[in-house]
Amino acid sequence: MARPQTILIADPDSDFLEWACNQLTSPTTRVLTSEDSEEAYRLYMREKPDVFMVETHLCPIGGMELTARIRQRDTNAIVVITSAFGTTQAVIESMRLGAFDFVRKETLPFNLRAVIDGALKAQREMKAATSAKPQLTVEEHQDSLVGKSDAMGQVFKMVGRVSLSDAPVMITGESGSGKELVARAIHNYSQRNGKSFVAINCAAIPEQLLESELFGHEKGAFTGAVSQRAGRFEQSHGGTLFLDEIGDMPIQLQSKILRVLQDGEFSRVGGSASIKSDVRIVAATNKNLEREVADKNFREDLFYRLNVVRIQLPPLRQRMEDIRLLAEYFLQKVAARQRLPKLKISEDAMKVLEGYTWPGNVRELENTIQRACVLATSDVLLPKDIPLGLVPQHEETESPLSPSIPATVQSIVTKEMAIETLFKSAQTDPTIQLLPWLEREFTLHAMRFTQGNQVRASKLLGITRATLRKRLEIFGITRELSIS
Repeated sequence: MARPQTILIADPDSDFLEWACNQLTSPTTRVLTSEDSEEAYRLYMREKPDVFMVETHLCPIGGMELTARIRQRDTNAIVVITSAFGTTQAVIESMRLGAFDFVRKETLPFNLRAVIDGALKAQREMKAATSAKPQLTVEEHQDSLVGKSDAMGQVFKMVGRVSLSDAPVMITGESGSGKELVARAIHNYSQRNGKSFVAINCAAIPEQLLESELFGHEKGAFTGAVSQRAGRFEQSHGGTLFLDEIGDMPIQLQSKILRVLQDGEFSRVGGSASIKSDVRIVAATNKNLEREVADKNFREDLFYRLNVVRIQLPPLRQRMEDIRLLAEYFLQKVAARQRLPKLKISEDAMKVLEGYTWPGNVRELENTIQRACVLATSDVLLPKDIPLGLVPQHEETESPLSPSIPATVQSIVTKEMAIETLFKSAQTDPTIQLLPWLEREFTLHAMRFTQGNQVRASKLLGITRATLRKRLEIFGITRELSIS
């Protein structure tokens, strides 16, 4: 027989303890109670409950201090802090101490079961994630090229082929898709890997300084040139020069790049001597260079010189099967860099990641994992730790409950404000039937959010695809999407 779930509640109010015990006790759940913080601490260390609910106003030490003591001994403790006074300072301090949740006491008569069920679910997710073995390690993917999709398989094959030669390579793909990682892999697997890999972002450097950055300058060549300086071509001699965002290079500089590709020679700014350079060029852009050539913004002869081998990097939304591997890789990478314990990600948190379209591609996923590690209160990332939807103002949708901001990352105050706003709207507008309206709006936004992908939209909504199709038909959403 499975071990029953254990909940420990520490509160100075004996009436509340009796009520909570009656509400939560069941054949599969046992409830322990205490009115004393020292006794509660001993109970926790002896019983190791699945969830610990503690009131802030305990004696002889308060609930906050008790939480800190328990979290020092058990970093994965699921602690729910309650208080009759839900001040801003109390909420912030609770989260700082690593509490799973902070709940105002006045709301517990309505949502005690929901709060405890959510905490128990998090505990189960943590246990499942702790027992699971990662599919990869950082050591196995030191070049950071991670993926098992067919699209990335083609990229890996191209990297292997082009690394055998010194031919120029053009890498194209959306911003954040990992173009520099591919360039580094080409260098690392080539015979030039003993020499330097030098990268320069052509879009990040002012036009008047870019020439000096690329070719270097002589002393006195311009104001501020107090000494001779080698440029990126000299620095990467014998190795690889990565020209990122080549499509943003000024047209007048393109002719000088062309000369280096043709003759292997260049001159420093302010100098006349020709300098030989043995450099392999790998360029990258998120622009359509064929269109740029047609619009006279990019030299046609340079385009053909650079575009000897083309590698098209797919966006993350076209290789969703890679998200799990990438998330695990970034998780281990962050843990190693910040000297954190071995972090894991729960299955429900992974589903949150896999249900998002990632407009910022791999870079956005990595940043999300880094932020999640900061927000996490245990060694396992849970859905509430995933900060999806924290997007700039111009990217927000018009709905106050945008699906790009899932409830798992909302604070208590934000959720209550949203619910209050909805009910006030329903009161003032008699045409709004709240539940049907919410069902329709969530369905519509899920379809927009997933760009019409019914499989992902149904997963996002937590319903079957058949149910989703019925809703689309009932609400006329398919027709509305086609019009928009």
